[in-house]
Amino acid sequence: MTRWSRSAFLAATGAAALTPRGVLAQQWPSSKAIAKQVRDEFLHAWNGYKRFAWGYDEVLPISGKPKDFFVQGHSFGLSVIEAMDTLYVMGLDDELQACVAWLKAHLDFDVDGNVQMFEAVIRMVAGLLTGYYATGERFLLDGAKDLADRLLVCFTKSPSGAPYRYANLKTGAVSDPKSNLAEIGSNILEFGDLSRLTGDAKYVNASMKAYETVMAKRSDIDLLGADFDIEKGEFIGTDDVAPDEPVDSFYEYLWGGWQMLGNAQARDWYFLLTDAIVKYKPQQIAGNLWFRTVDYRTGKPTADTTSSELAAFYAELIAKSGYRQIGEAFYDSWTSILDKYQLIPEVIDYAAGSVVDPKYWMRPEYPNSSFDLWFLTHDQKYRSTAYRYFEALRTYCRMANGYTVLTDVRTRPMTQGDYFPAYAFSENFKYLYLMFADSPRFDGARYYLNTEGKILRGMKA
Repeated sequence: MTRWSRSAFLAATGAAALTPRGVLAQQWPSSKAIAKQVRDEFLHAWNGYKRFAWGYDEVLPISGKPKDFFVQGHSFGLSVIEAMDTLYVMGLDDELQACVAWLKAHLDFDVDGNVQMFEAVIRMVAGLLTGYYATGERFLLDGAKDLADRLLVCFTKSPSGAPYRYANLKTGAVSDPKSNLAEIGSNILEFGDLSRLTGDAKYVNASMKAYETVMAKRSDIDLLGADFDIEKGEFIGTDDVAPDEPVDSFYEYLWGGWQMLGNAQARDWYFLLTDAIVKYKPQQIAGNLWFRTVDYRTGKPTADTTSSELAAFYAELIAKSGYRQIGEAFYDSWTSILDKYQLIPEVIDYAAGSVVDPKYWMRPEYPNSSFDLWFLTHDQKYRSTAYRYFEALRTYCRMANGYTVLTDVRTRPMTQGDYFPAYAFSENFKYLYLMFADSPRFDGARYYLNTEGKILRGMKA
């Protein structure tokens, strides 16, 4: 398997020397002071949620209303579940105990409604597991197992082993066979943990069968498509959009299967696919590294030169898996977008240098890369750029009753929307806090977070 050196990578891609961007020149506060700022802003967002939507999935902070996420007319307390490990590492024990008390009284998955398996696994199964690790409350582990058992029908009722997208939690009915790589392959961390904790291999076996189904359909050059018909067991279309959505966390979880679970097959699949990505997909535009869309059968580029912010996570993934120069270069490309707009818009056209979708939906992938690259390299650049991101977040997304999304990052002031996604309680603020806090409850040398920022390894008592 190839391990690209910086010089070999530059020669192979025809790139000019890549230089870091966006490092703060001015003085900025101490790490301890920044950690306090981040914690204070998390509490500001959290208090807005508690004021208007306590116990509901999410909050609309401007209109002051709650919002259901999975099933209209029913909330699972998604924000409560998402926040628990963040509250723990921030030392907000009274808030954590309030979450535990609410869940003890209300946690129930016997709901007659169709729930998206992917979102339920990475957010609620993972959130309950990390809540269990933080508190030792057995009912949280039991809740994670109950939910996972209700979602397993997506796998067991599939003719191919790749999961259906939706399950009715009460009836066990499944629906929507037109899926994608991220939704098919982002469960081995949570299911692997459940198999370890319960001694029942059915969870991790379901994950591995789903991977096997997809890997059997890879092309002769070891690339994958994006969308997949789980009933036919075939790709839909020919575009390979990696590392962008809707395939992003498929690759992330293969690496995690090796790093967290020691699964050698997941490791081998990860390197097989990543070596092909590195061979066929890098593209240099104005000195920045991007990953182009190609035909997965031939490796030939398509006309698509767009990328969503969700792809920014790949900088940390590819760097920590042995392709460090590529990851650092990709991070610098996204930093150039941060330089230009202060917050990264939802979708850009990197070739045209333009914005396709100007909203900022509190996406956490850029600070996710800052976080992991900081712990990998301890290069001050990653703290500096993360602090610039935090300052923009505080300037433009903060409002009287919490934080909210933006509908246009090009306007000044940026135009605010009316929505706070629950994942921001699990991701953005946590990444930023742990980069600066030196928290005694987090092991920065031995950690693993899932794609939703849940600390599956690395919490300390």
